[in-house]
Amino acid sequence: MQKQVELTPEAIRDQKVYRDWGLTDGEYDLIATKLLQRLPNFTETGLYSGMWSEHCSYKNSKPILRKFWTKGSRVIQGPGEGAGVLDINDGQAVVFKAESHNHPSFVEPYEGAATGVGGIIRDIFSMGAKPIASLDSLRFGELTNPKNRFLLDKVVAGIAGYGNCIGIPTVGGEISFDQCYDGNPLVNVMCVGIMDQKDIEAGRAHGTGNSIIYVGAKTGRDGINGATFASSQFSKEEESDRSAVQVGDPFMEKLLVDACLEITHHHSDILVGIQDMGAAGLVSSSAEMAAKANSGVDLNLDLVPQREPGMTPYEIMLSESQERMLLCVKQGHEQTVLDVFEKYGLDAVVIGSVNDDGQYRLSQHGEVVCDIPTRTLVDDVPEYTHPLVEPARFKQDVDPFIPEFADLGKLVNQMLGQATIASKQSVYQQYDSRVQANTVLAPGSDSAVVRIRGTKKSLAMTTDCNARYIYLDPFQGGQIAVAEAARNIVASGAIPIGITDCLNFGNPDDPESYFEMSKSAEGIAKACEQFDAPVIGGNVSLYNETDNQAIYPTPLIGMVGLIEDNQFITRSSAKQGDELVYVLGATFDDYSGSEIQKMLAGKISGKIEHFDLATEATNQKLVHEAIVKHLVDSVHDVSEGGVIVTLLETLFDNELGFNGQTDLTREQLFSETQSRFVITVARQNQAAFEQLVGGHATMLGTTTDDVQLDLKLSNDHLKLDVNEMKQTWKEGLSWLMKSKV
Repeated sequence: MQKQVELTPEAIRDQKVYRDWGLTDGEYDLIATKLLQRLPNFTETGLYSGMWSEHCSYKNSKPILRKFWTKGSRVIQGPGEGAGVLDINDGQAVVFKAESHNHPSFVEPYEGAATGVGGIIRDIFSMGAKPIASLDSLRFGELTNPKNRFLLDKVVAGIAGYGNCIGIPTVGGEISFDQCYDGNPLVNVMCVGIMDQKDIEAGRAHGTGNSIIYVGAKTGRDGINGATFASSQFSKEEESDRSAVQVGDPFMEKLLVDACLEITHHHSDILVGIQDMGAAGLVSSSAEMAAKANSGVDLNLDLVPQREPGMTPYEIMLSESQERMLLCVKQGHEQTVLDVFEKYGLDAVVIGSVNDDGQYRLSQHGEVVCDIPTRTLVDDVPEYTHPLVEPARFKQDVDPFIPEFADLGKLVNQMLGQATIASKQSVYQQYDSRVQANTVLAPGSDSAVVRIRGTKKSLAMTTDCNARYIYLDPFQGGQIAVAEAARNIVASGAIPIGITDCLNFGNPDDPESYFEMSKSAEGIAKACEQFDAPVIGGNVSLYNETDNQAIYPTPLIGMVGLIEDNQFITRSSAKQGDELVYVLGATFDDYSGSEIQKMLAGKISGKIEHFDLATEATNQKLVHEAIVKHLVDSVHDVSEGGVIVTLLETLFDNELGFNGQTDLTREQLFSETQSRFVITVARQNQAAFEQLVGGHATMLGTTTDDVQLDLKLSNDHLKLDVNEMKQTWKEGLSWLMKSKV
């Protein structure tokens, strides 16, 4: 790579080079005239550009993030550290967080996705927790575009390549497709860990003279100033900016996990703090650790392990090379830490120390190359609010969409082959979902379930967000995103206990985009409080636009639930013939933003109706009560595609049929009314179940052993060969990936 040419402070000012790094004229003036009262040099300007990027500072999103509800009954650590921590009883805690790696994954999909997995894993073990599972939430443009097929193929390969090698199971996730993600795929990764509460750590550097120790991989020229890259809008020309993408090594990360957990579990008395070198690399980890403790640091860059010769301070500090951590260790105990890392064959070097003057001071080759107040990198970042303008589409009168079609059976078959509806088995089978031998429910279930060894407890986990609803109504769509995640958690036998998020939006300078983000956050906050599931962490990914074309607002919800006794774990598949099939929750003509609307009309429109948080909570409570009373055989939440897709998915695993009759219309089979479940019940539990749920559930029919579906509707009679439908559903995604259209 060509060596970076360091301009003089005057040249940076006069040529306004800082603009290319994401700093505005106002921000540069603030730094030069008020915070430093001198011109920043090349290195210092670069550090500000990384630390003041949206990815690191949240300068545009902080006013919105404050709307989140963060005070649940189980919160041990909320937003602000590497990951959030929740009490799961018995002195144990669950640690989880989600991160986005959108821009890198578009430019270099394999490495972008792989390093997204690696980065979120480091956030988990930096808190002292053992990573036990990961999930992914992916969005792509339509698969008729060869570029999107390439991106899906390589992103999945990257996730599998990293996750499988490091020995952490990929247990679940979701994938959907819409044209708006052309040019801006979303790659969000969530990691979950468990720990004893006594082992919790924090990213802090305090105590004058205590040592700063660099551990892990050497620093190279990969991912330089990636935080700024991730905080900018794409144009077609930027697709070639591959130098901003990191390169991962899962085998080294496995060693790093084990070494760091040995330090946190066996040498916590000498460990002051620990933090991942993530976005903005060495500068973010060291400056944030010092700022949290009102300290400063002195670092000697000659001591930083480097992979390439001749690296400048700018490159060393802003490199986002992977598999690196930063530790603060009590003075006099450094050798203990160095010995542990030597045992694992990893670099570990004392590169500096904590100071008490609050300065962030860097030296190289005997010269001071940076000397600025630490707080100016972290605490003095400007905070922006933006005008909120309701998008014009919300004010337009649109006739309600009612599906019109000739052949119901053909339409069901066509629906099952849609990319968003079809089975994702061809993707999940590339992941090792069973490593560590604790996975009870793997990908394909409503939520994944991972047992906690040595206890009778398990954790349920899921990622969800139907961005089409949020595009049509950000406030209600935000509530629905949380409600759907909770529905998946409850369907597996758990109670929701908390969420993490990835707020994927367009340019915040666009008042309509900012309106969408603000309103969806309000909706998320309201729903989180309803379910006692606080926001304990997450990240923000803005500027998801290519040439001013934004994605749908997509605030991913990653939710974790607690199953207090493994006997409550519930599957989504009917077990056998002659089970009674119920739909719990009312069905209305809700087609706005639905899969059937997109499939038949080619676009989505309309208003979100008939959603009510109280009704959602009531229905979820009934389902959970039915599960703990052992009244149900299976539970499957109703989502994209409506009741007919949910019913068929309930039958597929055990190759069952169905016979029934309902007052629903044939159109309502595809309605996406919220707050509903398809539930199967053994005949001996019929009376008790119906007494519990009362009028909230309606019997649809019974499962059969003949692999045929026979359903009489109020205005049609549907007969299907279930195996034919299963083939369409199971192979639909593979067919689309091979298509030449």
